[in-house]
Amino acid sequence: MIFLKTEEEIELLRQSNLLVGKTLAEVAKLIKPGVTTLELDKAAEEFIRDNGAIPTFKGFPNHCGQAFPATLCTSVNEQVVHGIPNNTILKDGDVVSVDCGVFMNGFCGDSAYTFCVGDVAEEIKKLLKTTKEALYKGIENAVVGKRIGDIGYAIQNYCESNSYGVVREFVGHGIGHEMHEEPQVPNFGRRGTGTLLKKGLCIAIEPMITMGDKQVIMENDGWTVRTRDRKIAAHFEHTIAINTGKADILSSFEFIEQVLGNKDI
Repeated sequence: MIFLKTEEEIELLRQSNLLVGKTLAEVAKLIKPGVTTLELDKAAEEFIRDNGAIPTFKGFPNHCGQAFPATLCTSVNEQVVHGIPNNTILKDGDVVSVDCGVFMNGFCGDSAYTFCVGDVAEEIKKLLKTTKEALYKGIENAVVGKRIGDIGYAIQNYCESNSYGVVREFVGHGIGHEMHEEPQVPNFGRRGTGTLLKKGLCIAIEPMITMGDKQVIMENDGWTVRTRDRKIAAHFEHTIAINTGKADILSSFEFIEQVLGNKDI
């Protein structure tokens, strides 16, 4: 069932999502060669709880009922999504996708950003830039009267025209009281197909794009998804509310970009 949100509910969703953006900015302050993803996770959890929210990812079950053990998903290099924070040290030239979710005032926030660690190769920066741009291409199509397929088509067309792979197995989603609500929001599709977009529909759009083949595999931990060919992947995510004009972006990259000084991508 699809739940349309009232203006009051959208404002509560905005508060949760802005906290996610601020949390990712706290993470951005720490990302450099020599830091571990576990250190990033500890800082994020502390910040979220200090702001009166709880991490929604921690304890979230997968298809086998295994609980996710951390606050953040930290996916490094060829890892696409759902990487578990650990003691692996980030190296110069790495990229790390950081996905964060919070629950506050009865509503969820969800957003992701892929960061450069130190000096990253230009071809990798181009992948990140294209993935981020594709997110906004999708958002441009998230308006009343269009359909879910229009969002996916815009993302797929833009990324594949740049010779990148578009992951099929993992998709965006509706969001509200629950982190994952209907409808699913694929990053691929045909124009004019899928769920009709109505005012008050709140969704998370999250392109997961690879430098090589689109095929992915699940690691033995039951969570981490990586590219089959071990080529680099990127992931960006915004939570938005559908409106009669352009979509209302409820999450924010502004806090992150203030920390990075727009020098990243």
